[in-house]
Amino acid sequence: MQAENSTAHNPYMEPSVKIFAGTGSRYLAERISHFYGKPLGAITIQKFSDGEICPNYNESIRGESVFIVQSTNPPADNLMELFLLIDAAKRASAHEVIVVIPYFGYARQDRKDKPRVAIASKLIANLLTAAGANRLMTCDLHAGQIQGFFDFPVDHLDGSAIFIPYVNSLNLKNFIFAAPDVGGVGRARNYASHFATEMVVCDKHRKRANEIASMQVIGDVEGKDVILVDDMIDTAGTLCKAAEIIMQKGASSVRAITTHAILSGDAYNRIEDSVLTELAVTDTIPLKQPSEKIKVLTVASLFAEAIKRVHGHESISSLFM
Repeated sequence: MQAENSTAHNPYMEPSVKIFAGTGSRYLAERISHFYGKPLGAITIQKFSDGEICPNYNESIRGESVFIVQSTNPPADNLMELFLLIDAAKRASAHEVIVVIPYFGYARQDRKDKPRVAIASKLIANLLTAAGANRLMTCDLHAGQIQGFFDFPVDHLDGSAIFIPYVNSLNLKNFIFAAPDVGGVGRARNYASHFATEMVVCDKHRKRANEIASMQVIGDVEGKDVILVDDMIDTAGTLCKAAEIIMQKGASSVRAITTHAILSGDAYNRIEDSVLTELAVTDTIPLKQPSEKIKVLTVASLFAEAIKRVHGHESISSLFM
């Protein structure tokens, strides 16, 4: 009987990691793969003339742990492309498919707060499951309870791992944190607790979505360097209004840290014209245009380390604040 070839595939060997990029997050996936220490997997994503998406893996992924990096910000093609990439990986006999969604779109529709509305984040969870995903890795969900919409593991990374070193680098002597609305109190409190400092809250009332009717500051900001904390910035209306009112209340300066830079509509002009000293964001979503007031911090090393630990069956809790 011939000896078994030592180079033959061993079905009991640990699957290796292969990282692939969706079109919308290729820039970030390249950085993640660099920090991870291996190149991106080869993939082709073509479109028919009518816009229909056709992805193809250009290398074998049989029995491998496939990580697909794709934020689900608009356009909706980002979502559809992700579903197709998952499906293609499952049909190519991948051992497991982990979706790395740095920015989880549709997270703002996380509950039925009025009659006859969709719970979009639950629908996205169902679609990811139906497509064949086995695990989700994301960062700073708009609402933490969205993790409960999934029946498979969710690794919810905390942007504080990126922003705490940034705040330390500012060398501010008399700073406090602020929540731009009541919904952000928990995030601001976590930062204030970490730095053993105070926090204030901006209480806003809306007429309708993306339109603020009134706002007031709860707490003392006089003579303080204030750091506004939020998970995302869309039209920038809330953040810029909060910064303006905080300065009117006697603050020395106002800057903001927000994980996801959606920045739609007139957001860039609002930021440029605002009293904000600086807006620090991450690269979960690419900026549409440069801005002197916007500083971009990368989450690539955070995700690369999380991928290493997930693949090695190690704890990732030490990556949190």
